[in-house]
Amino acid sequence: MPTDTPAIRAHLMSLKAAMEGDKAKWLALFADDAIVFDPVGPSLHDPEGKGFRGGERISAFWDLMIGPADLILTSHKRIACGSDVCAATITAANNLNGLKVSIEMVVVYEVNDSGLLTSLKAYWDAEAVSAQMENSEQ
Repeated sequence: MPTDTPAIRAHLMSLKAAMEGDKAKWLALFADDAIVFDPVGPSLHDPEGKGFRGGERISAFWDLMIGPADLILTSHKRIACGSDVCAATITAANNLNGLKVSIEMVVVYEVNDSGLLTSLKAYWDAEAVSAQMENSEQ
């Protein structure tokens, strides 16, 4: 199984930029028409589940979900297939204003021929995260 593909590099650079809080570096990983679903499906920050498409919307996603967070992201297993990679298990620990949340997720990264992300789809349980946040506030 490949261990160094454009998709794996984009995945690893995405995690690094997010943990460093480097918005410009993170946004530079995406193609102009890319889309981010995080999580896939409806959520509080994407009620219709349509995702965040294009640079302006992906930038707004950063401002809403990544920028204010203190993230620790650990990718436990990656499966590369063609121009895609599935990060089979990622653990995200987030400390936001004293609220600590832990999320397990599966994320699929798709890249174009230039190695830029065209799609990022994160699968995680938004209801479980909301419950953690509610319990932390008590």
